[in-house]
Amino acid sequence: MTVVDQAERLDFVGEPFDPLAFAPASGPAAPPSPPSSTAPSSPAETHPAETHPAETHSTDARPTELIRQLRATTAAAHASALRAQAALQLRVLGGLDGGPARPVGPALLPSAPALPSTPALPSGPALPSGPALPSGPAVPTGLPPAPARPRVTTEASFKPLARSAVGVLGVADLDRLARGAIADVLGPAYDQDGHDRSVRLAADGGLLLAAVDAIELRGGRPGRGLVRARLVGPAPHGEGLVEAAAQAARLFAVYLGLHLCLLDAHFVDGAAPGTQVDPAVTGSGELELVLEVTDIDLVPRPALRADAEIRPVGSDQVLGRVTDVAVGLREGAGRPVGPGPGGTTPVWLGRKNRFGDPAMLNEFHMAHFCRGDQAIALGPEFAGYTGRKATRLPSGGLLLVDRVLEVHGTRGDPASLAGGAWHVTEYDAPADSWYFADTANASMPNCVYMETSLQAALMVGYYLGATLADPAAMVSLRNLGGTARVLREVDLRDATIRQHSTLLSTTDMPGSSLQSFGYTLSVDGEPFYEGETMFGYFSDAALANQTGLDAGRSVPTWLDAISPRPAVRTLDVAARRDDPGAPLVARDHLALLDTLDVVDGGGRYGQGYLHAVRPIDPDDWFFARHFHLDPVIPGSLGVETVIQAMQEWLLDSPHAEGLVDPAFVLPVDAPFTWKYRGQFLPTDGETRLEVHLKEVRRAPGRVRVTADASVWKPGLRIYELIDVAVELRTDGAAPW
Repeated sequence: MTVVDQAERLDFVGEPFDPLAFAPASGPAAPPSPPSSTAPSSPAETHPAETHPAETHSTDARPTELIRQLRATTAAAHASALRAQAALQLRVLGGLDGGPARPVGPALLPSAPALPSTPALPSGPALPSGPALPSGPAVPTGLPPAPARPRVTTEASFKPLARSAVGVLGVADLDRLARGAIADVLGPAYDQDGHDRSVRLAADGGLLLAAVDAIELRGGRPGRGLVRARLVGPAPHGEGLVEAAAQAARLFAVYLGLHLCLLDAHFVDGAAPGTQVDPAVTGSGELELVLEVTDIDLVPRPALRADAEIRPVGSDQVLGRVTDVAVGLREGAGRPVGPGPGGTTPVWLGRKNRFGDPAMLNEFHMAHFCRGDQAIALGPEFAGYTGRKATRLPSGGLLLVDRVLEVHGTRGDPASLAGGAWHVTEYDAPADSWYFADTANASMPNCVYMETSLQAALMVGYYLGATLADPAAMVSLRNLGGTARVLREVDLRDATIRQHSTLLSTTDMPGSSLQSFGYTLSVDGEPFYEGETMFGYFSDAALANQTGLDAGRSVPTWLDAISPRPAVRTLDVAARRDDPGAPLVARDHLALLDTLDVVDGGGRYGQGYLHAVRPIDPDDWFFARHFHLDPVIPGSLGVETVIQAMQEWLLDSPHAEGLVDPAFVLPVDAPFTWKYRGQFLPTDGETRLEVHLKEVRRAPGRVRVTADASVWKPGLRIYELIDVAVELRTDGAAPW
């Protein structure tokens, strides 16, 4: 098949051009040109059968029609040239590396819409032929822009298993990485005691990356990561471009530490990516490859997907594009990926923490516990829970346990389940985590304190086999309440939180099973948070028959019950949040409150009363996270909404006056108690809260507000908070 034949079978990829979109300026048409002063043509040059447009069309229509016809002809010629260029791309892909031409499928080159029909041009004298185009090397014209991909939210961003301060790699660095010396280049966080020697950047042959000028964890248009690398010369072509893109993708996978959760890992590549190349990419000088990551996951095995563009160094012109490059990691042959029977791990599974301590289970197992294969996560006894409603950790940005370091207790042993078993877990809190950006607090919000401690606690009971006596039973895990206390003020950005959780008791009841726990959270060896809590495993029938906190009675809010109705003023929280310069306001994923009704001097204690209603949207982000196949609003976010209401009231009150550049902190040594007797489903319509302010305390540079609160679903009060508190303080203020 000739190049012309190939061109005729292809269509243009890009924005269709409308040749009839021209709108003439209003006003009379230009007059016809005066007759020529030259001698008339000879009889042989005349065409008696021709009709001049002026003889059959009005003066107003003549130039418009000509322009329309000329534009249509030009567009058709342009489309034909582009089809020929696309055909040449096939020759580049196949011919430059000696292989067959790669078929370009419909996804890469979709058919363009047909051009609109146009009237035939009037006949006229033949146009003189122009000079022949000079021969020479093709000039790169560039490819059309790539389709836009959605940008990931901060909450959905992938959290790396390791981080490096290295962002630029030279020839020597790449050579060491290619030989498997990862920790030598990226730092001790990547150390795997030599079990990473099979993690190689180049699948076959040598490296095609000459240098890496940038690695960005949140870079690229999708916000999932970016690698900018210069290619070796002469520039690779055809399959070489695909391999260069794959090497950049493998480099980013290593940079994320994806290999660290498997023992003796090695790379595997996914399906063949799509490719587009400008025919003039040859001889176009030094080239760079810009890789944008489009997806990252640990389930079923660590993997990522990316797109890459080839550009001249220092230019935005795209000469080549490789789409959907997929690379994954697999464990070494015969290596286990999870715990064995009884939850034991006789072989280290490859992961260390930031201090060099070996982990029993790691981020890979937590991801499977959330939404994957529970047999991989916890052991073969849990295989029956995969793919159906069961106890799970939250996922995404609400997953707040990373690793299990040790477990003391025996699975299925009545003595262990009766109380006394314990485990140690960890959670890394990177400074770029979504909740640090979205909270009104100076550091971590209360909901994350609650979630990370409660998730760690529930794991020890479930891991030891709380539900394994009847694995076929369909049960859901719900928190019932607890008491917690902040021990000291600490900034947790970039901290590793260590959770020590103890199973205190297990009580079996018809249709449910209850477990109580104690926990302590520490950072740098010093405790900063402690508490006790109770969880229950409930059948669907038991959950359907929950009667709330008032034995099934519909109890009104204080505002609805009091008569006459008191004066109410409203704080517009949403309007304050819309001001990007407004301080001390929760935003984005923690924007849980839009308006707040205030009764000054009202409430049970006469210190003030707050009331708010929030509609429930089934598409709210947290339903997809909490939990897989069992969506409910996290109770911790209900508590967070109450805290935000109190914060907004405090900022609006005179109590905040005189504080210089204040910040919200979690009050130290102020225990609070919560009780949950129901759940919020995506279909519940709304949540309604009330807060009874009961104490305002002041000290130099500090003010603390304490209250009791309740939260309703339609017709039922299901949350109760006692002594919940907020605190506003200036930086450096003396403690209480």
